[in-house]
Amino acid sequence: MSQAQMKFSDLDALYSPDAKVATSMYEDPDLFKEEMQRIFHNTWVWVAHQSEVPEKGSFKLSTVGQDPVIVVRDRKDQIHVMVNRCRHRAATVCEVKKGKTSSFQCPYHGWGYALDGSLRALPYPEQYGDDFDKESHGLRKLRTESYGGMIFATFNEDIEPLADFLGPVKKWIDLFMKQGGGFPVKVLGEHQFSVPMNWKVQLENTTDAYHFPVVHKSFLQSLDGQTNEIFQFLETGKGCVEDLGNGHSVMVMIPELVDLDENLDDPIPDRFEELAQELRDEGYPDDQVRKIVRAVGGAGFNLNLFPNVSFSLSFFRVLTPISVDKTDIRHIALGMEGGPAAANRMRLRLHEHFQGPMGFGSPDDAEVWERVQRGTQGGEELKILVNRGIVDETPGEAGPIGHISAETGMRAAYSMWKRMMSV
Repeated sequence: MSQAQMKFSDLDALYSPDAKVATSMYEDPDLFKEEMQRIFHNTWVWVAHQSEVPEKGSFKLSTVGQDPVIVVRDRKDQIHVMVNRCRHRAATVCEVKKGKTSSFQCPYHGWGYALDGSLRALPYPEQYGDDFDKESHGLRKLRTESYGGMIFATFNEDIEPLADFLGPVKKWIDLFMKQGGGFPVKVLGEHQFSVPMNWKVQLENTTDAYHFPVVHKSFLQSLDGQTNEIFQFLETGKGCVEDLGNGHSVMVMIPELVDLDENLDDPIPDRFEELAQELRDEGYPDDQVRKIVRAVGGAGFNLNLFPNVSFSLSFFRVLTPISVDKTDIRHIALGMEGGPAAANRMRLRLHEHFQGPMGFGSPDDAEVWERVQRGTQGGEELKILVNRGIVDETPGEAGPIGHISAETGMRAAYSMWKRMMSV
């Protein structure tokens, strides 16, 4: 057992049975290193949406923990996830974030790889001798599976199938994808920023409704009265937070918007009436107009998938751990593949309003995430509390269900964290 393993053998001291988190969970570089190996190398990690690699030869760069990977669709229409590292001297074989290609080539010594990662050619191979085996020197490939257009990869060849890992989450992914309004969901674009925080600070955020009226007060003030009323979910108390197993959780904020195919006869909200009229003018029938307009605003819940991706109302949020106190965040805007241009424009405007770099939501979130990390320097003896709402949780399909303001989702993630760190 290594020194780091011995140091963190008492996991109850890090996350206690009464739901208290040790300050060192955000600060200890040795623990961070263990997390990258025990968690990010041993579970399913989200890497891309299928719309980002739509054609043969399409690729995009992503990460699995700290490992750079390439997500690519090969000539046989199969999707592969491969470590972005030449098998010769470790140089990356691709530095373009996304695009289309017929192969990958190392810029250092010219080793060339096919779209499926196999080594196709190298200069002066005779210097390796007659027994050099090109088949054993392809790019390292990860096990790759998809669900609902979401592509996941893992270094762990013995892990359970993705469908089993997701479990009850599959139902929520299906519901989330209904915001295509009858069209497939596609990625419209993204922006990335870095926050000086531990990756788990963000992991805690997506199913935390308790912070919303405090941190996002400026966002609420920017809304019209009708929309503001919709976001008063803490006051109405109609929602809930549910542990979905394996570290996943869902926070239902607006129950009437969970299934976007329901209640299509409800009045169209005032803020979408101009869009509805534009769609009518383009010739869309009323039933399709209502379906599209209802989908534009996004689903009424946040879904958190352990360890690195969340589906938040109408966008994907992806975290990449860089160091113990630095995390990269990507906010991915979603739209309708083949859908009306007007609807996709509205989706982008709504994304910019909250998630965008100049929006009312993301900058405020990033500020408090950073302050959490700074605050951990205020004393190791002080515990971080994630015990809100334990008192009245009720049993659910895979785990407990808590009040809309409960920290049930955080406890779901930390229980999975503890399980994986004990292996």
